[in-house]
Amino acid sequence: MITDLDPMPPPARDRPQLPEGYGLPADDEGLLGWAEVESRLAASHHYWLSSVRPDGRPHSIPRWGVWVDGRFWYDGSPETRHARNAERNPAVTLTLEDGKEAVIVEGESQATRAGAAGLGARLAAAFEKYHGDGYAPEADAWSGDDGGGLRVLTPSRVLAWFSFPTDVTRFRW
Repeated sequence: MITDLDPMPPPARDRPQLPEGYGLPADDEGLLGWAEVESRLAASHHYWLSSVRPDGRPHSIPRWGVWVDGRFWYDGSPETRHARNAERNPAVTLTLEDGKEAVIVEGESQATRAGAAGLGARLAAAFEKYHGDGYAPEADAWSGDDGGGLRVLTPSRVLAWFSFPTDVTRFRW
């Protein structure tokens, strides 16, 4: 179980390779900036999380969560299908709801916990976006031995576009 993480460094960005005929610009003009993509990750209210079942079949589920320190934090019972999948195979994909202005995060999900001071307080503040939906965790919600079901997705790659194909951008750590 992860217990202490430094904020993520800024990612490298480039243009991904797409099949011929997609009209992808040949140069880096129009690439998105990480701050613009990250602000959408932080502001989003609903996310889709995809994991892999033990038999190799995909599993997708809508999730609430927060983007803090360059990572996606979410919680729930360790007995859920997606949490059990991630324990077995931590490779997951996170997407926002919008398919036209897309953000696709690939990375690894791991169980973690957060003390009430510092990270726990920052997570509780970020989760305020769900108070109107009846979810308002306190800063110490994730500090127990089981971490309150807290998980963290650490990105390794993000693919994003807001005006395909002119600004399609890949970010890598």
